[in-house]
Amino acid sequence: MTKITFIDRKNNAMSIDVENGGTVRRAAVSHGIKGIVAECGGNAICATCHVYVDEPWILKTGAVGDDENALLDMTAAVRRPNSRLCCQIRITSALDGMTLHLPDNQV
Repeated sequence: MTKITFIDRKNNAMSIDVENGGTVRRAAVSHGIKGIVAECGGNAICATCHVYVDEPWILKTGAVGDDENALLDMTAAVRRPNSRLCCQIRITSALDGMTLHLPDNQV
């Protein structure tokens, strides 16, 4: 199991334990994380699963693809160097303990 912590805009934290292999978006939705809208169901076409990855973890989340890069320019919240779409982050044991911050708004 891999533990991922989500921090909302009010600085409330929610940690979840998830199986490796799926996406962070799927794990967040199945655990009821508020702030992950995920309108497109994880198909990388809506940018409503935007998160900010804490710096120690950003390189472990993998490279940003061209489609994700384009969508990150259209997010409702400000794009930062550590912005990612969590539908594009695959859960691996290397991410155990990762912290993600939720933007102020997704849509």
